[in-house]
Amino acid sequence: MAEALLTVENLTKSYGDKLLFDNISFGINSGQKSALIARNGYGKSTLLNIIVGNTLPDNGKVTFSTDCRLAYMPQTVGNIDNRRVRDYVFDVKRRENEDEWLFEQRVEEVVSRMKLAALLDRSIDSLSGGEQKKMALCHMLVDDCNLLILDEPTNHLDIEMIEWLEDYLSRQRLAILMVTHDRYFLDSVCDNIFELDNARLYHYRGKYEYYLEKKAEREANERAEVEKAKSLYRTELEWMRRMPQARGTKSQARKDAFYELQAKARTKFEEKESQFTVKTERIGGKVMDIFNLTYSYGGTPIVTDFSYSFKRQDRVGIVGANGVGKSTLLGLITGSLHPTSGHIEVGQTIRIGYYSQKGMMVADDRRVIDIVREVAEQIEVDGGRTMSAHQFLSYFGFDSTTQYNYFANLSGGERRKLYLLMVLIANPNFLILDEPTNDLDIRTLQTLEQFLIAYKGCLIIVSHDRSFLDHTVDHLFVFEGEGKVRDYPFTYSSYRECRKAQIDADRQEKKRERELVQPTIRQKNKPAQRATYKQRQEYDALSVEIEQLNVERQKLEDALSDGTLTLASQLQEASVRIGQIIQELDEKEMRWLELDELIN
Repeated sequence: MAEALLTVENLTKSYGDKLLFDNISFGINSGQKSALIARNGYGKSTLLNIIVGNTLPDNGKVTFSTDCRLAYMPQTVGNIDNRRVRDYVFDVKRRENEDEWLFEQRVEEVVSRMKLAALLDRSIDSLSGGEQKKMALCHMLVDDCNLLILDEPTNHLDIEMIEWLEDYLSRQRLAILMVTHDRYFLDSVCDNIFELDNARLYHYRGKYEYYLEKKAEREANERAEVEKAKSLYRTELEWMRRMPQARGTKSQARKDAFYELQAKARTKFEEKESQFTVKTERIGGKVMDIFNLTYSYGGTPIVTDFSYSFKRQDRVGIVGANGVGKSTLLGLITGSLHPTSGHIEVGQTIRIGYYSQKGMMVADDRRVIDIVREVAEQIEVDGGRTMSAHQFLSYFGFDSTTQYNYFANLSGGERRKLYLLMVLIANPNFLILDEPTNDLDIRTLQTLEQFLIAYKGCLIIVSHDRSFLDHTVDHLFVFEGEGKVRDYPFTYSSYRECRKAQIDADRQEKKRERELVQPTIRQKNKPAQRATYKQRQEYDALSVEIEQLNVERQKLEDALSDGTLTLASQLQEASVRIGQIIQELDEKEMRWLELDELIN
Protein backbone atom coordinates (compact mmCIF):
# COMPACT_ATOMS: atom_id res chain seq x y z
CA MET A 1 0.00 0.00 0.00
CA ALA A 2 1.34 3.45 -0.95
CA GLU A 3 2.56 5.65 1.86
CA ALA A 4 0.66 8.88 2.61
CA LEU A 5 3.17 11.72 2.26
CA LEU A 6 0.59 14.44 2.98
CA THR A 7 -2.61 14.31 5.03
CA VAL A 8 -5.08 17.22 5.21
CA GLU A 9 -7.77 16.90 7.89
CA ASN A 10 -10.95 18.97 8.39
CA LEU A 11 -9.49 22.15 6.91
CA THR A 12 -11.62 25.33 6.97
CA LYS A 13 -10.74 28.81 5.74
CA SER A 14 -12.71 32.04 5.27
CA TYR A 15 -11.83 35.57 4.27
CA GLY A 16 -14.43 37.91 5.73
CA ASP A 17 -17.85 36.63 4.70
CA LYS A 18 -16.42 34.46 1.93
CA LEU A 19 -16.07 30.78 2.86
CA LEU A 20 -13.37 29.21 0.68
CA PHE A 21 -13.51 25.65 1.99
CA ASP A 22 -15.28 23.99 4.88
CA ASN A 23 -14.04 20.93 6.75
CA ILE A 24 -12.24 19.37 3.78
CA SER A 25 -9.96 16.34 4.08
CA PHE A 26 -7.71 14.49 1.61
CA GLY A 27 -4.29 12.88 1.25
CA ILE A 28 -1.47 12.58 -1.27
CA ASN A 29 0.27 9.20 -1.47
CA SER A 30 3.77 8.41 -2.65
CA GLY A 31 3.92 8.63 -6.46
CA GLN A 32 0.38 10.04 -6.79
CA LYS A 33 0.08 12.84 -9.34
CA SER A 34 -2.95 15.06 -8.70
CA ALA A 35 -4.40 18.29 -10.06
CA LEU A 36 -6.40 20.82 -8.03
CA ILE A 37 -9.21 22.47 -9.99
CA ALA A 38 -11.41 25.38 -8.93
CA ARG A 39 -12.72 28.65 -10.29
CA ASN A 40 -10.69 31.82 -9.77
CA GLY A 41 -11.16 33.12 -6.24
CA TYR A 42 -12.40 29.78 -4.86
CA GLY A 43 -9.27 29.12 -2.82
CA LYS A 44 -6.78 27.06 -4.86
CA SER A 45 -3.70 29.12 -4.04
CA THR A 46 -4.90 29.65 -0.46
CA LEU A 47 -5.15 25.90 0.06
CA LEU A 48 -1.62 25.37 -1.30
CA ASN A 49 -0.29 28.13 0.96
CA ILE A 50 -1.93 26.53 3.99
CA ILE A 51 -0.40 23.16 3.11
CA VAL A 52 3.14 24.58 2.90
CA GLY A 53 2.69 26.70 6.04
CA ASN A 54 2.56 30.18 4.53
CA THR A 55 -1.06 30.75 5.65
CA LEU A 56 -2.89 29.61 8.77
CA PRO A 57 -6.26 27.80 8.49
CA ASP A 58 -9.28 28.70 10.62
CA ASN A 59 -9.56 25.04 11.63
CA GLY A 60 -8.02 21.70 10.75
CA LYS A 61 -4.46 20.48 10.36
CA VAL A 62 -1.88 19.45 7.78
CA THR A 63 0.49 16.53 8.44
CA PHE A 64 3.53 15.35 6.48
CA SER A 65 5.10 11.92 6.83
CA THR A 66 8.59 11.75 8.37
CA ASP A 67 10.25 10.95 5.05
CA CYS A 68 8.37 13.55 2.98
CA ARG A 69 10.75 15.90 1.17
CA LEU A 70 8.64 18.82 -0.03
CA ALA A 71 9.32 21.38 -2.76
CA TYR A 72 6.85 24.21 -3.47
CA MET A 73 6.61 26.68 -6.34
CA PRO A 74 4.04 29.49 -6.03
CA GLN A 75 2.56 31.46 -8.92
CA THR A 76 4.89 34.37 -8.18
CA VAL A 77 8.34 33.44 -6.95
CA GLY A 78 9.23 36.87 -5.52
CA ASN A 79 12.62 37.93 -4.22
CA ILE A 80 14.58 34.87 -3.14
CA ASP A 81 17.95 36.60 -2.62
CA ASN A 82 20.60 38.31 -4.71
CA ARG A 83 22.82 35.28 -5.28
CA ARG A 84 23.84 34.15 -8.73
CA VAL A 85 21.34 31.96 -10.52
CA ARG A 86 23.93 29.17 -10.69
CA ASP A 87 24.36 29.13 -6.90
CA TYR A 88 20.62 28.91 -6.31
CA VAL A 89 19.85 26.26 -8.92
CA PHE A 90 22.65 23.94 -7.81
CA ASP A 91 22.07 24.41 -4.05
CA VAL A 92 20.26 21.07 -3.81
CA LYS A 93 20.69 17.57 -2.42
CA ARG A 94 21.57 14.73 -4.73
CA ARG A 95 19.16 11.80 -4.81
CA GLU A 96 20.05 8.85 -2.62
CA ASN A 97 22.42 6.37 -4.32
CA GLU A 98 22.68 8.63 -7.39
CA ASP A 99 26.28 8.92 -8.57
CA GLU A 100 27.78 12.26 -9.53
CA TRP A 101 27.77 11.56 -13.25
CA LEU A 102 24.03 10.78 -13.38
CA PHE A 103 23.31 13.84 -11.23
CA GLU A 104 25.25 16.09 -13.59
CA GLN A 105 23.44 14.60 -16.59
CA ARG A 106 20.06 15.29 -14.96
CA VAL A 107 21.02 18.86 -14.10
CA GLU A 108 22.29 19.45 -17.63
CA GLU A 109 19.03 18.17 -19.14
CA VAL A 110 16.86 20.37 -16.92
CA VAL A 111 18.93 23.55 -17.37
CA SER A 112 19.19 23.01 -21.13
CA ARG A 113 15.51 22.27 -21.70
CA MET A 114 14.40 25.26 -19.58
CA LYS A 115 16.86 27.45 -21.54
CA LEU A 116 18.50 28.71 -18.37
CA ALA A 117 22.16 28.21 -19.31
CA ALA A 118 22.60 31.82 -20.50
CA LEU A 119 21.27 33.13 -17.17
CA LEU A 120 23.41 31.08 -14.78
CA ASP A 121 25.95 33.84 -14.07
CA ARG A 122 23.38 36.62 -13.57
CA SER A 123 22.12 37.74 -10.16
CA ILE A 124 18.62 36.61 -9.24
CA ASP A 125 17.35 40.16 -8.65
CA SER A 126 18.18 41.03 -12.29
CA LEU A 127 15.78 38.41 -13.67
CA SER A 128 12.24 39.03 -14.89
CA GLY A 129 9.33 37.35 -13.14
CA GLY A 130 9.15 34.68 -15.83
CA GLU A 131 12.89 34.01 -15.65
CA GLN A 132 12.72 33.70 -11.86
CA LYS A 133 9.92 31.17 -12.21
CA LYS A 134 11.95 29.06 -14.65
CA MET A 135 14.91 29.25 -12.25
CA ALA A 136 12.77 28.10 -9.31
CA LEU A 137 11.36 25.28 -11.42
CA CYS A 138 14.88 24.11 -12.34
CA HIS A 139 15.88 24.17 -8.66
CA MET A 140 12.90 21.97 -7.76
CA LEU A 141 13.41 19.48 -10.58
CA VAL A 142 17.03 18.74 -9.70
CA ASP A 143 16.47 18.64 -5.92
CA ASP A 144 16.01 15.43 -3.93
CA CYS A 145 12.28 15.85 -3.22
CA ASN A 146 9.47 13.31 -3.37
CA LEU A 147 6.48 15.72 -3.20
CA LEU A 148 6.12 18.64 -5.60
CA ILE A 149 3.46 21.30 -5.04
CA LEU A 150 3.15 23.53 -8.12
CA ASP A 151 0.92 26.57 -8.67
CA GLU A 152 0.48 27.15 -12.43
CA PRO A 153 3.88 25.71 -13.45
CA THR A 154 3.32 26.28 -17.19
CA ASN A 155 2.89 30.06 -16.95
CA HIS A 156 5.82 31.88 -18.63
CA LEU A 157 6.91 28.69 -20.44
CA ASP A 158 6.73 28.33 -24.19
CA ILE A 159 5.10 25.28 -25.78
CA GLU A 160 8.38 23.44 -26.34
CA MET A 161 9.26 23.77 -22.64
CA ILE A 162 5.77 22.70 -21.56
CA GLU A 163 5.91 19.56 -23.71
CA TRP A 164 9.32 18.66 -22.28
CA LEU A 165 8.17 19.36 -18.70
CA GLU A 166 5.06 17.19 -19.00
CA ASP A 167 7.19 14.33 -20.35
CA TYR A 168 9.78 14.79 -17.56
CA LEU A 169 7.21 14.89 -14.75
CA SER A 170 5.33 11.91 -16.21
CA ARG A 171 8.37 9.65 -15.95
CA GLN A 172 9.44 10.73 -12.44
CA ARG A 173 8.45 8.68 -9.38
CA LEU A 174 7.28 11.79 -7.56
CA ALA A 175 4.07 12.74 -5.85
CA ILE A 176 2.65 15.93 -7.34
CA LEU A 177 -0.15 18.30 -6.33
CA MET A 178 -0.54 21.08 -8.85
CA VAL A 179 -2.86 23.83 -9.93
CA THR A 180 -2.95 24.18 -13.72
CA HIS A 181 -5.33 25.49 -16.36
CA ASP A 182 -3.53 23.60 -19.15
CA ARG A 183 -5.79 20.65 -19.93
CA TYR A 184 -3.29 18.82 -22.16
CA PHE A 185 -0.59 19.20 -19.49
CA LEU A 186 -3.01 18.02 -16.79
CA ASP A 187 -3.97 14.94 -18.81
CA SER A 188 -0.35 14.04 -19.57
CA VAL A 189 0.89 14.31 -15.97
CA CYS A 190 -2.03 13.64 -13.59
CA ASP A 191 -4.38 10.74 -12.99
CA ASN A 192 -6.17 12.22 -9.96
CA ILE A 193 -8.24 15.40 -9.78
CA PHE A 194 -9.41 17.29 -6.71
CA GLU A 195 -12.11 19.92 -7.29
CA LEU A 196 -12.96 22.77 -4.91
CA ASP A 197 -16.57 23.77 -5.51
CA ASN A 198 -18.81 25.79 -3.19
CA ALA A 199 -16.47 25.22 -0.21
CA ARG A 200 -16.50 21.43 -0.66
CA LEU A 201 -13.80 19.12 -2.05
CA TYR A 202 -14.53 16.35 -4.55
CA HIS A 203 -12.06 13.62 -5.59
CA TYR A 204 -12.02 12.03 -9.06
CA ARG A 205 -9.64 9.11 -9.73
CA GLY A 206 -9.07 9.60 -13.41
CA LYS A 207 -8.05 12.06 -16.10
CA TYR A 208 -9.80 15.20 -17.32
CA GLU A 209 -12.47 13.59 -19.52
CA TYR A 210 -13.32 11.20 -16.69
CA TYR A 211 -13.59 14.18 -14.34
CA LEU A 212 -16.01 15.97 -16.68
CA GLU A 213 -18.17 12.84 -16.98
CA LYS A 214 -18.29 12.17 -13.23
CA LYS A 215 -18.81 15.82 -12.36
CA ALA A 216 -21.87 15.92 -14.62
CA GLU A 217 -23.18 12.75 -12.95
CA ARG A 218 -22.58 14.21 -9.49
CA GLU A 219 -24.38 17.44 -10.31
CA ALA A 220 -27.32 15.52 -11.80
CA ASN A 221 -27.57 13.41 -8.63
CA GLU A 222 -27.38 16.49 -6.43
CA ARG A 223 -30.15 18.17 -8.39
CA ALA A 224 -32.32 15.07 -7.99
CA GLU A 225 -31.64 15.03 -4.26
CA VAL A 226 -32.59 18.69 -3.97
CA GLU A 227 -35.85 18.11 -5.86
CA LYS A 228 -36.62 15.23 -3.51
CA ALA A 229 -35.79 17.42 -0.52
CA LYS A 230 -38.11 20.16 -1.79
CA SER A 231 -40.99 17.70 -1.98
CA LEU A 232 -40.36 16.38 1.52
CA TYR A 233 -39.77 19.92 2.80
CA ARG A 234 -43.35 20.93 1.94
CA THR A 235 -44.70 18.07 4.07
CA GLU A 236 -42.43 18.87 7.00
CA LEU A 237 -43.22 22.58 6.74
CA GLU A 238 -46.90 21.84 7.30
CA TRP A 239 -45.98 19.93 10.45
CA MET A 240 -43.79 22.78 11.71
CA ARG A 241 -46.63 25.29 11.15
CA ARG A 242 -49.02 23.46 13.45
CA MET A 243 -49.80 24.70 16.90
CA PRO A 244 -46.78 25.02 19.21
CA GLN A 245 -48.37 22.44 21.54
CA ALA A 246 -48.37 19.85 18.76
CA ARG A 247 -44.76 20.62 17.88
CA GLY A 248 -43.70 20.32 21.48
CA THR A 249 -44.80 16.70 21.63
CA LYS A 250 -42.56 15.75 18.73
CA SER A 251 -38.93 14.77 19.06
CA GLN A 252 -36.17 17.36 18.92
CA ALA A 253 -34.44 15.15 16.36
CA ARG A 254 -37.26 15.75 13.88
CA LYS A 255 -37.00 19.52 14.40
CA ASP A 256 -33.24 19.40 13.77
CA ALA A 257 -33.81 17.28 10.68
CA PHE A 258 -36.29 19.87 9.37
CA TYR A 259 -33.70 22.65 9.40
CA GLU A 260 -31.18 20.43 7.62
CA LEU A 261 -33.86 19.59 5.05
CA GLN A 262 -34.67 23.27 4.66
CA ALA A 263 -31.04 24.09 3.88
CA LYS A 264 -30.91 21.23 1.37
CA ALA A 265 -34.14 22.31 -0.35
CA ARG A 266 -32.86 25.87 -0.73
CA THR A 267 -29.65 24.77 -2.49
CA LYS A 268 -29.09 26.83 -5.61
CA PHE A 269 -27.30 25.56 -8.68
CA GLU A 270 -25.41 27.62 -11.17
CA GLU A 271 -27.51 27.70 -14.31
CA LYS A 272 -25.60 27.37 -17.56
CA GLU A 273 -26.01 30.45 -19.67
CA SER A 274 -26.95 30.08 -23.32
CA GLN A 275 -24.06 30.56 -25.72
CA PHE A 276 -23.55 34.08 -27.06
CA THR A 277 -20.91 36.48 -28.30
CA VAL A 278 -20.62 40.24 -28.52
CA LYS A 279 -22.02 42.15 -31.46
CA THR A 280 -19.33 43.05 -33.98
CA GLU A 281 -19.28 45.98 -36.37
CA ARG A 282 -19.73 45.08 -40.02
CA ILE A 283 -16.43 44.31 -41.75
CA GLY A 284 -16.01 45.86 -45.18
CA GLY A 285 -14.27 44.39 -48.20
CA LYS A 286 -10.80 45.20 -46.89
CA VAL A 287 -9.68 43.74 -43.57
CA MET A 288 -5.89 44.02 -43.11
CA ASP A 289 -2.99 43.52 -45.51
CA ILE A 290 0.63 43.07 -44.39
CA PHE A 291 3.26 43.82 -47.02
CA ASN A 292 6.89 42.60 -46.65
CA LEU A 293 6.99 43.44 -42.97
CA THR A 294 10.48 43.57 -41.46
CA TYR A 295 11.47 44.55 -37.93
CA SER A 296 14.89 44.36 -36.30
CA TYR A 297 16.00 45.25 -32.80
CA GLY A 298 19.66 45.94 -32.02
CA GLY A 299 20.65 44.36 -35.31
CA THR A 300 18.73 41.17 -34.53
CA PRO A 301 15.97 40.24 -37.03
CA ILE A 302 12.62 39.72 -35.28
CA VAL A 303 10.32 39.62 -38.32
CA THR A 304 11.73 39.36 -41.85
CA ASP A 305 9.80 40.02 -45.06
CA PHE A 306 6.44 38.77 -43.74
CA SER A 307 3.31 39.24 -45.84
CA TYR A 308 -0.29 38.17 -45.24
CA SER A 309 -3.81 39.28 -46.20
CA PHE A 310 -6.46 38.77 -43.51
CA LYS A 311 -9.88 37.60 -44.58
CA ARG A 312 -13.23 37.96 -42.81
CA GLN A 313 -13.48 35.69 -39.78
CA ASP A 314 -9.81 34.69 -40.05
CA ARG A 315 -8.77 32.81 -36.88
CA VAL A 316 -5.00 32.73 -36.39
CA GLY A 317 -2.85 31.33 -33.60
CA ILE A 318 0.73 32.58 -33.10
CA VAL A 319 3.29 30.16 -31.62
CA GLY A 320 7.02 30.15 -31.04
CA ALA A 321 9.64 30.14 -28.31
CA ASN A 322 9.67 32.83 -25.62
CA GLY A 323 11.44 35.99 -26.76
CA VAL A 324 11.25 35.12 -30.44
CA GLY A 325 8.97 38.07 -31.31
CA LYS A 326 5.31 37.04 -30.98
CA SER A 327 4.27 40.12 -28.96
CA THR A 328 6.43 42.27 -31.24
CA LEU A 329 4.35 41.19 -34.24
CA LEU A 330 1.20 42.18 -32.34
CA GLY A 331 2.77 45.57 -31.60
CA LEU A 332 3.42 46.06 -35.31
CA ILE A 333 -0.15 45.07 -36.19
CA THR A 334 -1.68 47.40 -33.58
CA GLY A 335 0.63 50.29 -34.48
CA SER A 336 2.44 50.60 -31.16
CA LEU A 337 5.67 49.63 -32.98
CA HIS A 338 6.89 50.86 -36.36
CA PRO A 339 8.44 48.42 -38.87
CA THR A 340 12.00 48.71 -40.13
CA SER A 341 10.56 48.22 -43.60
CA GLY A 342 7.30 47.15 -45.17
CA HIS A 343 3.85 48.41 -44.17
CA ILE A 344 0.37 47.41 -43.00
CA GLU A 345 -2.93 48.61 -44.48
CA VAL A 346 -6.03 48.38 -42.28
CA GLY A 347 -9.58 48.53 -43.62
CA GLN A 348 -11.68 51.55 -42.64
CA THR A 349 -14.31 49.43 -40.86
CA ILE A 350 -11.82 47.53 -38.69
CA ARG A 351 -12.12 48.11 -34.95
CA ILE A 352 -9.28 46.42 -33.04
CA GLY A 353 -9.63 45.10 -29.50
CA TYR A 354 -6.23 44.32 -27.96
CA TYR A 355 -5.71 42.26 -24.79
CA SER A 356 -2.03 42.62 -23.91
CA GLN A 357 0.13 40.96 -21.26
CA LYS A 358 0.56 44.31 -19.46
CA GLY A 359 -2.95 44.24 -17.99
CA MET A 360 -4.93 47.34 -17.05
CA MET A 361 -4.47 50.07 -14.47
CA VAL A 362 -7.45 50.46 -12.14
CA ALA A 363 -7.77 52.23 -8.78
CA ASP A 364 -7.88 49.70 -5.94
CA ASP A 365 -10.99 51.30 -4.39
CA ARG A 366 -13.18 50.78 -7.47
CA ARG A 367 -15.89 48.09 -7.38
CA VAL A 368 -15.93 45.54 -10.20
CA ILE A 369 -19.49 46.34 -11.33
CA ASP A 370 -18.72 50.08 -11.44
CA ILE A 371 -15.61 49.51 -13.57
CA VAL A 372 -17.74 47.72 -16.19
CA ARG A 373 -20.70 50.11 -16.01
CA GLU A 374 -18.42 53.05 -16.68
CA VAL A 375 -17.83 51.58 -20.14
CA ALA A 376 -21.29 50.13 -20.77
CA GLU A 377 -24.45 49.70 -18.69
CA GLN A 378 -25.81 47.45 -21.44
CA ILE A 379 -23.63 45.24 -23.64
CA GLU A 380 -24.78 44.58 -27.19
CA VAL A 381 -24.60 40.90 -28.10
CA ASP A 382 -25.34 39.03 -31.31
CA GLY A 383 -28.91 38.59 -32.43
CA GLY A 384 -29.91 42.15 -31.57
CA ARG A 385 -30.02 41.42 -27.84
CA THR A 386 -28.46 43.25 -24.92
CA MET A 387 -27.12 42.09 -21.58
CA SER A 388 -26.71 44.12 -18.43
CA ALA A 389 -23.24 44.56 -16.96
CA HIS A 390 -24.34 42.27 -14.12
CA GLN A 391 -25.43 39.51 -16.54
CA PHE A 392 -22.24 39.79 -18.58
CA LEU A 393 -20.05 39.49 -15.49
CA SER A 394 -22.12 36.55 -14.22
CA TYR A 395 -21.64 34.67 -17.49
CA PHE A 396 -17.87 34.81 -17.00
CA GLY A 397 -18.03 33.61 -13.41
CA PHE A 398 -18.22 36.81 -11.35
CA ASP A 399 -20.87 36.11 -8.72
CA SER A 400 -22.83 38.91 -7.06
CA THR A 401 -20.47 39.10 -4.09
CA THR A 402 -17.40 39.46 -6.35
CA GLN A 403 -19.12 42.03 -8.57
CA TYR A 404 -19.47 44.37 -5.60
CA ASN A 405 -15.98 43.61 -4.32
CA TYR A 406 -13.13 46.10 -4.65
CA PHE A 407 -10.51 45.69 -7.37
CA ALA A 408 -7.81 45.48 -4.68
CA ASN A 409 -9.40 42.30 -3.30
CA LEU A 410 -9.47 40.38 -6.60
CA SER A 411 -7.15 37.43 -7.19
CA GLY A 412 -4.64 37.58 -10.04
CA GLY A 413 -6.88 35.41 -12.20
CA GLU A 414 -9.95 37.57 -11.47
CA ARG A 415 -8.06 40.73 -12.46
CA ARG A 416 -6.93 39.20 -15.75
CA LYS A 417 -10.46 38.00 -16.44
CA LEU A 418 -11.92 41.45 -15.76
CA TYR A 419 -9.40 43.04 -18.14
CA LEU A 420 -10.41 40.52 -20.81
CA LEU A 421 -14.09 41.41 -20.39
CA MET A 422 -13.29 45.12 -20.69
CA VAL A 423 -11.73 44.40 -24.10
CA LEU A 424 -14.72 42.30 -25.21
CA ILE A 425 -17.48 44.77 -24.26
CA ALA A 426 -15.98 47.38 -26.60
CA ASN A 427 -17.44 45.26 -29.45
CA PRO A 428 -14.27 44.91 -31.59
CA ASN A 429 -14.46 43.19 -34.96
CA PHE A 430 -10.71 42.38 -34.98
CA LEU A 431 -9.78 40.80 -31.66
CA ILE A 432 -6.14 40.30 -30.60
CA LEU A 433 -5.43 38.27 -27.45
CA ASP A 434 -1.86 37.99 -26.11
CA GLU A 435 -1.66 35.05 -23.66
CA PRO A 436 -5.32 35.27 -22.53
CA THR A 437 -5.18 31.92 -20.71
CA ASN A 438 -2.61 32.88 -18.06
CA ASP A 439 -4.13 32.74 -14.54
CA LEU A 440 -7.61 31.82 -15.79
CA ASP A 441 -9.35 28.78 -14.30
CA ILE A 442 -10.45 25.89 -16.49
CA ARG A 443 -14.15 26.75 -16.30
CA THR A 444 -13.48 30.31 -17.48
CA LEU A 445 -11.31 28.96 -20.30
CA GLN A 446 -14.16 26.75 -21.48
CA THR A 447 -16.56 29.71 -21.33
CA LEU A 448 -14.10 31.88 -23.25
CA GLU A 449 -13.61 29.15 -25.84
CA GLN A 450 -17.35 28.94 -26.50
CA PHE A 451 -17.52 32.72 -26.67
CA LEU A 452 -14.69 32.89 -29.22
CA ILE A 453 -16.03 29.99 -31.29
CA ALA A 454 -19.22 32.04 -31.81
CA TYR A 455 -17.27 35.27 -32.42
CA LYS A 456 -17.88 36.62 -35.94
CA GLY A 457 -14.88 38.94 -36.29
CA CYS A 458 -11.21 38.29 -37.06
CA LEU A 459 -9.20 36.68 -34.27
CA ILE A 460 -5.48 36.51 -33.43
CA ILE A 461 -4.37 34.55 -30.36
CA VAL A 462 -0.90 34.19 -28.89
CA SER A 463 -1.00 31.30 -26.43
CA HIS A 464 1.03 28.41 -25.01
CA ASP A 465 -2.21 26.56 -24.16
CA ARG A 466 -2.39 23.89 -26.87
CA SER A 467 -5.94 22.81 -26.07
CA PHE A 468 -7.14 26.42 -26.23
CA LEU A 469 -5.47 26.91 -29.62
CA ASP A 470 -6.90 23.66 -30.99
CA HIS A 471 -10.42 24.75 -30.08
CA THR A 472 -10.31 28.39 -31.24
CA VAL A 473 -8.05 28.87 -34.30
CA ASP A 474 -7.86 27.40 -37.80
CA HIS A 475 -4.23 28.03 -38.75
CA LEU A 476 -0.94 29.22 -37.28
CA PHE A 477 1.76 31.84 -37.70
CA VAL A 478 4.85 29.93 -36.54
CA PHE A 479 8.02 31.79 -35.55
CA GLU A 480 10.86 29.58 -36.80
CA GLY A 481 13.78 31.78 -35.72
CA GLU A 482 15.95 34.44 -37.37
CA GLY A 483 12.87 36.51 -38.19
CA LYS A 484 11.14 33.85 -40.28
CA VAL A 485 7.37 33.61 -39.76
CA ARG A 486 5.54 30.89 -41.67
CA ASP A 487 1.79 30.40 -42.14
CA TYR A 488 0.67 26.79 -41.48
CA PRO A 489 -2.93 25.81 -42.40
CA PHE A 490 -3.23 23.44 -39.41
CA THR A 491 -4.45 23.29 -35.84
CA TYR A 492 -1.61 23.09 -33.32
CA SER A 493 -1.96 19.33 -32.77
CA SER A 494 -1.83 18.68 -36.53
CA TYR A 495 1.17 20.99 -36.91
CA ARG A 496 2.97 19.19 -34.06
CA GLU A 497 2.37 15.79 -35.66
CA CYS A 498 3.70 17.05 -39.01
CA ARG A 499 6.73 18.57 -37.29
CA LYS A 500 7.44 15.38 -35.38
CA ALA A 501 7.18 13.31 -38.56
CA GLN A 502 9.62 15.67 -40.32
CA ILE A 503 12.12 15.48 -37.45
CA ASP A 504 11.91 11.67 -37.48
CA ALA A 505 12.41 11.62 -41.26
CA ASP A 506 15.47 13.90 -40.98
CA ARG A 507 16.98 11.62 -38.34
CA GLN A 508 16.44 8.55 -40.50
CA GLU A 509 18.04 10.29 -43.48
CA LYS A 510 21.12 11.23 -41.45
CA LYS A 511 21.36 7.66 -40.20
CA ARG A 512 21.25 6.32 -43.77
CA GLU A 513 23.93 8.79 -44.82
CA ARG A 514 26.24 7.61 -42.01
CA GLU A 515 25.65 3.97 -42.96
CA LEU A 516 26.61 4.74 -46.57
CA VAL A 517 29.72 6.74 -45.66
CA GLN A 518 31.15 4.25 -43.12
CA PRO A 519 31.82 1.29 -45.44
CA THR A 520 33.21 3.65 -48.07
CA ILE A 521 35.79 4.95 -45.60
CA ARG A 522 36.77 1.45 -44.51
CA GLN A 523 37.25 0.31 -48.11
CA LYS A 524 39.48 3.22 -49.07
CA ASN A 525 42.97 2.38 -50.31
CA LYS A 526 45.77 3.50 -48.02
CA PRO A 527 46.71 7.10 -48.93
CA ALA A 528 50.14 7.74 -50.26
CA GLN A 529 50.93 10.51 -47.75
CA ARG A 530 52.23 9.70 -44.27
CA ALA A 531 50.58 10.73 -41.02
CA THR A 532 51.63 14.02 -39.47
CA TYR A 533 52.66 14.46 -35.83
CA LYS A 534 49.27 16.02 -34.96
CA GLN A 535 47.43 13.15 -36.64
CA ARG A 536 49.44 10.64 -34.56
CA GLN A 537 48.55 12.58 -31.40
CA GLU A 538 44.86 12.55 -32.41
CA TYR A 539 45.08 8.82 -33.14
CA ASP A 540 46.51 8.09 -29.67
CA ALA A 541 43.92 10.32 -27.97
CA LEU A 542 41.06 8.63 -29.86
CA SER A 543 42.32 5.21 -28.79
CA VAL A 544 42.08 6.29 -25.13
CA GLU A 545 38.67 7.97 -25.58
CA ILE A 546 37.21 4.92 -27.34
CA GLU A 547 38.42 2.68 -24.54
CA GLN A 548 36.90 5.00 -21.89
CA LEU A 549 33.57 5.12 -23.72
CA ASN A 550 33.47 1.32 -23.98
CA VAL A 551 34.16 1.05 -20.23
CA GLU A 552 31.41 3.57 -19.46
CA ARG A 553 28.99 1.76 -21.75
CA GLN A 554 29.73 -1.59 -20.13
CA LYS A 555 29.26 -0.09 -16.67
CA LEU A 556 25.83 1.30 -17.61
CA GLU A 557 24.74 -1.92 -19.31
CA ASP A 558 25.76 -3.89 -16.20
CA ALA A 559 23.77 -1.48 -13.99
CA LEU A 560 20.71 -1.92 -16.18
CA SER A 561 20.92 -5.71 -16.06
CA ASP A 562 21.83 -6.30 -12.38
CA GLY A 563 19.07 -4.16 -10.83
CA THR A 564 21.37 -1.46 -9.43
CA LEU A 565 19.16 1.23 -10.97
CA THR A 566 15.68 1.14 -9.45
CA LEU A 567 14.15 4.54 -10.19
CA ALA A 568 12.43 5.06 -13.54
CA SER A 569 14.40 8.28 -14.00
CA GLN A 570 17.70 6.41 -13.48
CA LEU A 571 16.73 3.76 -15.99
CA GLN A 572 15.71 6.43 -18.49
CA GLU A 573 18.91 8.44 -18.02
CA ALA A 574 21.09 5.33 -18.34
CA SER A 575 19.33 4.30 -21.56
CA VAL A 576 19.69 7.81 -23.01
CA ARG A 577 23.40 7.91 -22.14
CA ILE A 578 24.04 4.50 -23.73
CA GLY A 579 22.48 5.83 -26.93
CA GLN A 580 24.75 8.89 -26.77
CA ILE A 581 27.81 6.67 -26.22
CA ILE A 582 26.94 4.49 -29.22
CA GLN A 583 26.70 7.60 -31.41
CA GLU A 584 30.01 9.00 -30.05
CA LEU A 585 31.73 5.64 -30.59
CA ASP A 586 30.42 5.52 -34.15
CA GLU A 587 31.91 8.94 -34.93
CA LYS A 588 35.21 8.39 -33.10
CA GLU A 589 35.77 4.90 -34.55
CA MET A 590 35.19 6.22 -38.07
CA ARG A 591 37.87 8.86 -37.53
CA TRP A 592 40.18 6.30 -35.86
CA LEU A 593 39.88 4.05 -38.95
CA GLU A 594 40.81 6.96 -41.23
CA LEU A 595 43.91 7.69 -39.15
CA ASP A 596 44.77 4.00 -38.85
CA GLU A 597 44.91 3.81 -42.65
CA LEU A 598 47.53 6.57 -42.59
CA ILE A 599 49.61 5.29 -39.72
CA ASN A 600 49.69 1.49 -40.19
